[in-house]
Amino acid sequence: MCGHGYRVTRVGRTKRKIGCIAYGPSVRSPSVDPLSEKQVRGAFVNCSKGEAARMKLPVGFGELRWEELDFLGWRDPGAPLRAHLVVPAGESGGKPVGITLRVPERSRTSAVQSSLCRICLTSHASSGVTLFSAPRAGAAGRDGNTVGLYICSDLACPLYVRGKRQPSMRTARYEESLSLEDRIDRMRLNLLAFVANVRLPSAT
Repeated sequence: MCGHGYRVTRVGRTKRKIGCIAYGPSVRSPSVDPLSEKQVRGAFVNCSKGEAARMKLPVGFGELRWEELDFLGWRDPGAPLRAHLVVPAGESGGKPVGITLRVPERSRTSAVQSSLCRICLTSHASSGVTLFSAPRAGAAGRDGNTVGLYICSDLACPLYVRGKRQPSMRTARYEESLSLEDRIDRMRLNLLAFVANVRLPSAT
């Protein structure tokens, strides 16, 4: 079962509907084909072309280990309160989709803070999870309509799921019974649901 309560069914590289989300290739296929700078900057759906052209790519972009990534996520080195993620073409239905994120000012955030990433379900100390806010695509976003989600502060969900990076924890880490493949499936479905929500014209 995935984080949305759906059972994940693998059918090789054939797409199968799971709930309202089209599930693509099996996790046994390569995670992400390397993206060029032009592809990354051209993928964003909730910011202007000028903003996409000015954003700073992650440090070491040319040396990224794409085989360990299910999506590209990073905090903007030139703007501490901004972050970005890009979902690859195979996951988003034909071409990469980029989402720009903002970190709300501390004075405007709730006193209740989650320690659980809602994409990969990694538990952190509270400082390891950030409430990111994404403007909706199109006119809704320009009017101030946003979608919020608690995500790993460094946007390194694929590394946490694979055990390539360990969270800072105040308590002992709990062990899941799900296999690595199922945890990756769940993370991808949660990510796709978030991206689909950002692309909606307005809240439903």
